[in-house]
Amino acid sequence: MAKEIKTIGVLTSGGDAPGMNAAIRAVVRSAIAKGLKVKGILKGYNGLLNEEIIDMDALSVADIIHRGGTVLYTARCLEFITPEGQQRGADICKKHGIDGLIVIGGDGSFRGAQKLAALGINTIGIPGTIDLDIACTDYTIGFDTAVNTAMEAIDKIRDTSTSHERCSIIEVMGRNAGYIALWCGIANGAEDILLPERYNNDEQALINSIINNRKKGKRHHIIINAEGIGHSSSMARRIEAATGIETRATILGHMQRGGSPTCKDRMYASIMGAYAVDCLLAGKSKRVVAHSKGEFVDYDIDEALAMKKDIDEYQYTISKNLAR
Repeated sequence: MAKEIKTIGVLTSGGDAPGMNAAIRAVVRSAIAKGLKVKGILKGYNGLLNEEIIDMDALSVADIIHRGGTVLYTARCLEFITPEGQQRGADICKKHGIDGLIVIGGDGSFRGAQKLAALGINTIGIPGTIDLDIACTDYTIGFDTAVNTAMEAIDKIRDTSTSHERCSIIEVMGRNAGYIALWCGIANGAEDILLPERYNNDEQALINSIINNRKKGKRHHIIINAEGIGHSSSMARRIEAATGIETRATILGHMQRGGSPTCKDRMYASIMGAYAVDCLLAGKSKRVVAHSKGEFVDYDIDEALAMKKDIDEYQYTISKNLAR
């Protein structure tokens, strides 16, 4: 099969993540170094169905490794969820001579790659999401940058929260996963961390925690709230009414998706991009690149999508103990 791979395509799909450009760069330059042609597919699966496909060379990816977002752009595509859209996508790949396709994105993007593989397109997935919610891997492109962006913002909010002796609720991204919230909660020394995987909606316990900490002499209270729980503004109003303590909500939002990627995101994304090319040349298809137990590995995409992931209980226990 290695001899059959002459042209590969690369696309980014779903939410953007810092480090995607490093992965694109690695795919393009690694492929070219091994004698392959590369086609960039703009705007994810939507661009594939619209045949927004460009030829790429080494210069196409010059000066992008430090940039956030994705130079290939990204978009949601409802049509690609349908069997008809998937078949048309496979036909377009064949029409443009794409022997292998590298998909950079999250689990939804991998499901699209899974369908293309079933239709005869060699596919390799690279985990690109700030949410860290892909079960087969300990690392996803963009998480390190996002969590550092959030951490720095929360440090600043803490300064003003302390000055005004406030309670501050800071909502971080992550969809239905609490990894950004957990990491920031520990790194920022938050008094409470609300995770979708653990929060029991006992707001009274949260109110009691704030009152008890104020009695102990704490002059401010930081609550990290995960996006999967949300409702930070209404929560702040209820807490202020119950405690008499000024309470402000800050939703960090999409600033966490942007910005120049950290060294780790540049490095790991580059390795994953090159690894994906090597997978195709080794005759592999329907695989997901992952970082597990300190090594770069790959899994069957069906196996990867069937895996489950949960918050590490030991880390969660530590976060509770450190917040005392």
